[in-house]
Amino acid sequence: MCGIVGYVGKRNSQDILIDGLKKLEYRGYDSAGVAVYTTDGLQVKKSKGRLAVLESKLGEKPLSGTIGIGHTRWATHGKPSDENSHPHTDNSFKFSVVHNGIIENYLALKEELIAQGHVFVSETDTEVISHLIASLYEGDIVKAVQKAVSRMKGAFALGVLTEYEPDKLVAVRLSSPLIIGVGEGENFIGSDIPAILEYTRNVYILNDGEMAALTRDGVELMTLEGNFISRELFHVDWDIVTAEKAGFDHFMLKEIYEQPKAYRDTMGARLDASGEKVVLSEIGMTPEQIRAIRQVHIVACGTAYHAGLVGKSVIEKLARIPVETDVASEYRYRAPIITPETLVIVVSQSGETADTLAALREAKRSGARVLAITNVVGSSVAREADDVIITWAGPEIAVASTKAYTSQLIAFYLLGLYLAQTLGTVDEAYIAEVVAGLQQLPEKVESILAQADTIKAIADEVSTHDNLFFIGRGLDYAVALEGSLKLKEISYIHSEAYAAGELKHGTLALIEDGIPVIALATQDELFEKTVSNIKEVKARGAHVFGIHAEGDAELAKVVDRTFAIPATLPLLTPALSVVPLQLLAYYASLARGNDVDKPRNLAKSVTVE
Repeated sequence: MCGIVGYVGKRNSQDILIDGLKKLEYRGYDSAGVAVYTTDGLQVKKSKGRLAVLESKLGEKPLSGTIGIGHTRWATHGKPSDENSHPHTDNSFKFSVVHNGIIENYLALKEELIAQGHVFVSETDTEVISHLIASLYEGDIVKAVQKAVSRMKGAFALGVLTEYEPDKLVAVRLSSPLIIGVGEGENFIGSDIPAILEYTRNVYILNDGEMAALTRDGVELMTLEGNFISRELFHVDWDIVTAEKAGFDHFMLKEIYEQPKAYRDTMGARLDASGEKVVLSEIGMTPEQIRAIRQVHIVACGTAYHAGLVGKSVIEKLARIPVETDVASEYRYRAPIITPETLVIVVSQSGETADTLAALREAKRSGARVLAITNVVGSSVAREADDVIITWAGPEIAVASTKAYTSQLIAFYLLGLYLAQTLGTVDEAYIAEVVAGLQQLPEKVESILAQADTIKAIADEVSTHDNLFFIGRGLDYAVALEGSLKLKEISYIHSEAYAAGELKHGTLALIEDGIPVIALATQDELFEKTVSNIKEVKARGAHVFGIHAEGDAELAKVVDRTFAIPATLPLLTPALSVVPLQLLAYYASLARGNDVDKPRNLAKSVTVE
């Protein structure tokens, strides 16, 4: 959840740390800080609020030194405050730590350290780490960290400095992401690649249970037990420009407009030369193993869960395999029935979502095969799954996911078609028709984006309301859920999505004169029933905005305003109908004066339960 940066080299570390933290702002944070080894010893500056507050402090009293660590915090233990901000130190101010994750046994460790005479100044679990390392230090910071980690339970990524060894930076990873950047005469740590990409393209991606000792002259990789590791460097071949706004006002808007490219890239080489079949060479399942699948579980959180709801319909329709879709945070605790004949599909944009990772590991312990859909090569989900479909959406910086979600839809379409080809559940002509429809989607998204002003006008009206409803049936309901979430998380308008057929079972009591309702009606076989449900809310005074397919003139007769998406196969409409809903959320948030890219209380990558 938090952002970590570290540097050791010849340059002024303060500048590099601040620059790296700016590149990690998309992860969400409520405070920030840095620790730098200076001629006066280890010095810490930190503060509640945005990076600008910290920068102001450092502008008044800069920290000069060539080794340091930095952090942006998203509160888990203790409220946002200067005292709870990272980095944390021990009482001697000789040891400093930045931390992403949760130390589950911190209270027991804290009581033990207090009994030894340690005095704590914050409410955080992280401060325990700095005191624990100090208590175990005997002249070797690497060994002290190893001893401390052996006593800690939970999930964590750490950056550690000590004044006693001012040329060394120690990094640790256990269930929270951390990478090492390798430069010439300088080395880096970061929670994510954008933090260090301006300085180097060569990285080591730490695996769980690994750590590194960095000096300006080199990097030593090792296990937490101290066994040295040899690993090839990973070269980052995408440009840092992709992590910038490229002329757009916000990252979210840029990423909405990047969706046609993300669609094309995710399909990429996964279609055969004829353009009529799907090729998923990254899936290692044999035809016999695919035929042995008796059930599929799709497990994800938030927006990825909504993609999974579409994936459920796609797989069941095409492959005729029963599918359950679960929220990852609930999956383990309902004792799901998992067998070796279960295929578990985990979906995570970052590949580091804590609940999704836990579900993945539970599924593997139960003997299931796990397939991951993720946007990050080398992420925990990608490494631990048996098979991986990478969504080539590129870096997604805005907290509200757009192109990652739609790329996940493309991945599900490809997977559903691939399973159907193998099982023979759908004839080749229909598969070719769906593949052709997929290839037309990027151009159709572009035509929707060209009408953004129409959506903006609707959003300006919606932004004046405090309550809103989305309705739809079938796949339209799955998209309604995502549209409602998008609006809630960045505009702060209270919004609910309902299966339109359920309105009469209680929800109609909430419909009052003038309340906006966004109605999706793109599914041919459910169109008439959806229109009947729209009439129900209209009769009670709702102001209805309808989303339908081009060529359908009936919906305009029963709603107040409409927006037409390009015609496509009903199965593929979610990849189009969600785009105007993304724009609606963006422009409504803008009209209400909100920080679109950094919605309150939220973070991009949820790496704690």
